[in-house]
Amino acid sequence: MPPLVATNFITLFLSVFFLFTFPATSQDSDLETDCTNKWIHIRHLPPQFNFDLLSNCSEYPLFDNFCPYLANHGLGQKTHNKSHSWYRTDPFMLELVFHRRMLEYPCLASDPSHANAIYVPYYGGLDSLRYLFGPEINSSFQHGLELHHFLVHVDSPNIWSRNNGHDHFMVMARPAWDFNQPLNSDPLYFGTSFLELPEFYNITALTLEGRAYPWQEQAIPYPTSFHPPNLAFFESWVNRLRRSRRTTLMLFAGGGGISANPNVRRSIRFECENVTTMSANGTGYEKLCQFVDCSNEICEHDPIRFMKPMLQASFCLQPPGDTPTRRSTFDGILAGCIPVFFEDLSAKKQYGWHLPEEKYEEFSVSIPKEDVVFKGLSILDVLTSIPRAQVRRMREKVLEMMPRVMYRKHGSSLGLRSKKDAFDIAIEGTLERIKSRLQEVAAQ
Repeated sequence: MPPLVATNFITLFLSVFFLFTFPATSQDSDLETDCTNKWIHIRHLPPQFNFDLLSNCSEYPLFDNFCPYLANHGLGQKTHNKSHSWYRTDPFMLELVFHRRMLEYPCLASDPSHANAIYVPYYGGLDSLRYLFGPEINSSFQHGLELHHFLVHVDSPNIWSRNNGHDHFMVMARPAWDFNQPLNSDPLYFGTSFLELPEFYNITALTLEGRAYPWQEQAIPYPTSFHPPNLAFFESWVNRLRRSRRTTLMLFAGGGGISANPNVRRSIRFECENVTTMSANGTGYEKLCQFVDCSNEICEHDPIRFMKPMLQASFCLQPPGDTPTRRSTFDGILAGCIPVFFEDLSAKKQYGWHLPEEKYEEFSVSIPKEDVVFKGLSILDVLTSIPRAQVRRMREKVLEMMPRVMYRKHGSSLGLRSKKDAFDIAIEGTLERIKSRLQEVAAQ
């Protein structure tokens, strides 16, 4: 690491360390908060389970150097110096972002026996890198065993034993598939066995994506690049979305689709290439389809590359890729772009806390990928058949749902904190899930 970069990182690391080590003054003391059944205790972990993992940010060349994305407590660097709300956020930093927000939670309990839930500030996704991309790839079945030993045998064992871990929760900022390797897998494949360990069957894990049949995990939204600090900046953005001229019918921002094998991304790219030669006369749009090439992750930390086109599109296509879900789904919603899904596991069966299943027809379009790939169904025909008045209603619903998938900046203003964001809803859902689990256990 170059000296200047190293110095900046050390400064950042120390500031993060001291922020998390010493108690934070609640930012919500000026809100009237009813903490009944909402108390959360934060377990104290040795730095090997969180802060020490940040110092390894440049040690995984097969992954990425994530040092730049640690800035601003995991939000990343600002997109430009005068930016107030936009950051180069890496979604894998959600563990750090969530930890910072937990310190502002208004119902923190110092006594774990009085808490309704126990938060474990373990950076499990970052810790998994040494098994996924580092020297311990052949020991991936051991991921989490050190943490379990500490929680159960070292640090106040009664905290865990009181409910056998049913009241504990953590954030793991990767898809749950990455922690799904069977303990007896031979040969080993990509992933660790964290969620397969019987020791952790009872915890609640908040992941970026759940499995088809989840047990411990619940999916919560990918962090986007938009983190407003106050209500004025949030409302300014919403007003911009309402004023934006939607001159493009549909947009796909992503990569893939170049394989010879039939798949929905390939079908989307072919249709988009073909319709660009067609006239948009009579449709009310200047362009029928736009493709934003995000191959090789070139869009990952550069929101300007895809947000500007999304602001001009009515519909954003959200096909599955290596896994069913996409961060782009939430980028699109924050651009006021109506999502088009091609399978339920991309969102509807994932993010029920934040995007309730019964609301999907009001803010999104569903087109079965099998009909597109194997039956020749035209996405263009489906979208142009939707009346313009209905499109406007759907976009308004997208704007209404927007705060639910946004992670506002830590230390945000009182006015903005009156709107529940992705963090608030994740906490509400976790408390309700743990309450239900404990009731089930008590009834057995």
